[in-house]
Amino acid sequence: MNEFETDGQPLLEIRHVKKYFPIRKGVLQREVARVHAVDDVSFMVREGETLGLVGESGCGKSTLGRTIVRLLEPTAGEIRFEGQDIADYGARRLRPLRRRMQMVFQDPYASLNPRKRVGTIIGDPMRIHKTGDKRSRHARVQELLETVGLSPEHYNRFPHEFSGGQRQRIGIARALALRPKLIIADEPVSALDVSIQSQMLNLLEDLQNEFKLTYVFIAHDLGVVRHVSDRIAVMYLGKIVELSPAEELYRRPIMPYTEALLSAVPIPDPDLAEARERIVLQGDVPSPINPPSGCRFHPRCRYATEVCKKVEPPLVDYGDAHLAACHHPLNVDEATLAQVRAAPETPEEADESALPRDSSGLSEPIAGETGSAKPNP
Repeated sequence: MNEFETDGQPLLEIRHVKKYFPIRKGVLQREVARVHAVDDVSFMVREGETLGLVGESGCGKSTLGRTIVRLLEPTAGEIRFEGQDIADYGARRLRPLRRRMQMVFQDPYASLNPRKRVGTIIGDPMRIHKTGDKRSRHARVQELLETVGLSPEHYNRFPHEFSGGQRQRIGIARALALRPKLIIADEPVSALDVSIQSQMLNLLEDLQNEFKLTYVFIAHDLGVVRHVSDRIAVMYLGKIVELSPAEELYRRPIMPYTEALLSAVPIPDPDLAEARERIVLQGDVPSPINPPSGCRFHPRCRYATEVCKKVEPPLVDYGDAHLAACHHPLNVDEATLAQVRAAPETPEEADESALPRDSSGLSEPIAGETGSAKPNP
């Protein structure tokens, strides 16, 4: 099964989406380079599902989220929402779609207009889309305030009168105002205290059940994502490197980058934490202006070989809807690996036929110690 095959119609499909930011110099502002923020990303989200999107800071998660809701123009690719490709829609055609796809922003201090009262902030989407009259909008805002755990008496207060957690609740209420189907939650708990994070996660789960919402939940904390996601996509330097059901990913990481991320997740048991190997990645994240050839993770990967430098690995299904892009997959038995290598190539993978089907063409690892999970050759 590939990443687009589902039992039902997906609500959101992202196909080969790219978002580059031009770098311009000189009097004529000529383009001299590009930042490859999102580089050929594909996935789908079923209705009612939560897809977690994780990775280090700067890997392109937030840019992808903003591109999905068309706050940023995609450089290339398809963004299919309810079967419609909205990647090239203009402002007029996007306007009715805005009601069904909303975003919760990362910074609860910067995402609310400090000059507007809470009632106006939450009610503005309804006013802009001409939903109801003034009285019904007022009642709806008070209802939303109660829904997210605030008091209707907060209607006339300003954002500076609230704590960070309360401000994030206001942002969620604003996103719910038009009864959307899809919400892109861009690190909605990263700016909050740990004690408040659990409350916010429980609120998002309750709202999903009540309003039948679909989430793309963006975060850099795999411990947080585990509790809210049905599936998890791992991003590195603008690309999806692993995509899997949540528990499957934690039980059996295939990509070495995912293995390193999971080793950094805190464990409450001190004995287990001490016994676990902590993988520290060497070097810095390469520049997205000039990303490495082949596998983008190879300069920091302890399992890397020459083929990793030269050939970009495609996303391959290793069973149980678990996809990974790696020439040396971890935690994969020999029978599964042989089956994957014997599978016919898709047209999109035809130009990557340089990848050896056996280990005879691979050299010894470039650097690094041997990890607890042995890579397949």
